[in-house]
Amino acid sequence: MIRLADVVNFFEYEKVREERRRWVIALKQRRRLEVGPYLSFVFENRETLLFQIQEMCRAERIIDDAKVQEEIDVYSALLPGPRGHSDEEKGKLAAVHFVRFAFSPEAVEAFRSSDADLVVDHPATRARTRLSAETKAELLTDLVS
Repeated sequence: MIRLADVVNFFEYEKVREERRRWVIALKQRRRLEVGPYLSFVFENRETLLFQIQEMCRAERIIDDAKVQEEIDVYSALLPGPRGHSDEEKGKLAAVHFVRFAFSPEAVEAFRSSDADLVVDHPATRARTRLSAETKAELLTDLVS
């Protein structure tokens, strides 16, 4: 969950932006997985989402708390509830979709102790990619926190 107090004003953000940007780019590289020739998955987390919000507030020079909260609400709405899909249920289609995976404690342990593949089985494309040790370690930080 991202709160209004987590978003710094764009004057303060500008002081740390370049360092923060490099850090988030590196973070997203560890959280990105190419599956087949057409699909790319980025496993977003609180930090990557907060970065998106900070960048929007910077780009649009948003300083009003109510407008910052609107940005938080917009980006938070992109992440669906458990087993949900962001746009399909609203009758919309988009190039970007958000999916949340629910893990039981047993599934977390199985993920930790086994190889893991991301598999796409769709009539238009089928593909499989093994998660690297680095990506698995990064995703485990989400599962145990």
